[in-house]
Amino acid sequence: MTDPVYRRVVIKLSGEYLAGQQGFGIDQPTMDRVADDLIAARQLGCEVAVVIGGGNIFRGVEVSSRGVSRPTGDTMGMLATMMNCLALEATIERKGAPARALSAFVMPEVSELFTRTAAHKYLAEGRILLLGGGTGNPFFTTDTTAVLRAAEIGAQAVLKATNVDGVYSADPKKDPSATRFDRLTHSQAIEGGYKVMDATAFALARETSLPIIVFSIAEPGSIGAILRGVGHGTVVAG
Repeated sequence: MTDPVYRRVVIKLSGEYLAGQQGFGIDQPTMDRVADDLIAARQLGCEVAVVIGGGNIFRGVEVSSRGVSRPTGDTMGMLATMMNCLALEATIERKGAPARALSAFVMPEVSELFTRTAAHKYLAEGRILLLGGGTGNPFFTTDTTAVLRAAEIGAQAVLKATNVDGVYSADPKKDPSATRFDRLTHSQAIEGGYKVMDATAFALARETSLPIIVFSIAEPGSIGAILRGVGHGTVVAG
């Protein structure tokens, strides 16, 4: 078996993907497949942490546009990410692999608080970490959370799992002439305004010298393929 290119990674997974074809909530077959891919990645010898969005349950930006304050809407969205983390934790453990959800919020009856010490401990034990609650602050996306947590725990890369196989010059579903990039620098990604990740996330990755690999999670085993260096994606680094 090919040794993994990265030994410790943070995987950014969209909440919308977990809804599957139903468009809202959690589609259990989709959750099962994601859990299988994460377990397979761990079996490669990688230490795996996951940051999940909450858009399948609640989008703070959308509710804020209807009169709820942005801080309140974002907090509600961050709570939705915890629901996804708890669901994925339960799915992984049902399949016989160890997992642990950590929260950016203090909620001892629900989940342990995220700290670097706790994260290092559980990764060393071989647990798959599910990092919920965003940054714990409004106005920051879960993309930025993924890069922040990766920098905090000493991850070697952020794997951004999307519904397209990399970064394109435009939305390839809307523009057939869109160009796909094999590699970009962080600065090029920011200057190009590519929507696959927000500019704050790219800027923080640049500051902390973290590569971001953007790839499609649609195919089973895609996480493992990226970790082995044979996957199809765009590398944003340097």
